[in-house]
Amino acid sequence: MIRLLDVIFALLGLFFGFPVLLIIYSMGLFDTGSPLFRQERIGKNRNPFFLIKFRTMSIDTKSVASHLASPSSITRLGGVLRKTKLDELPQLWNVLKGEMSLVGPRPGLFNQIELTEERGRLGVFKVRPGITGLAQVSEIDMSTPKLLAETDSEMIKTLNIKSYFSYIIITVLGKGSGDRVKF
Repeated sequence: MIRLLDVIFALLGLFFGFPVLLIIYSMGLFDTGSPLFRQERIGKNRNPFFLIKFRTMSIDTKSVASHLASPSSITRLGGVLRKTKLDELPQLWNVLKGEMSLVGPRPGLFNQIELTEERGRLGVFKVRPGITGLAQVSEIDMSTPKLLAETDSEMIKTLNIKSYFSYIIITVLGKGSGDRVKF
């Protein structure tokens, strides 16, 4: 049922959000010259996939978790996109392709060894990663890998239709920051 909801909402989001996506893409051309950001992440069953987002940092920023990135690397447009969470919109394509869900554990990087080990131990890789989830609305980010993995595991065990919609609504209303550059 959740996969069906993911596909329906991803299609609707991409269709109705197309004008917004186009505007942000165009603004990104002026901001960095390369508005889309692709990064290899760990997906379901530890399979790699390329997450796509709007670029919020300068092109030469090192590929690390957001909490380890320098605040000075965030562009002016990137700051607005991060604050409004509009940088996440292109991930609807990842959802449509079946690489992600709207709700699930945020996909980590392969160089986040401690987080990967904890998630593996707790069975987090049995589900698709998501755009938002319990950790994001609880403001738990990848700087606390053990707590994050435990929170992801708890979300997976208790996820139902009601909590699925709850996490989406809470995220859209602006609660939670998920991974963020520390200022």
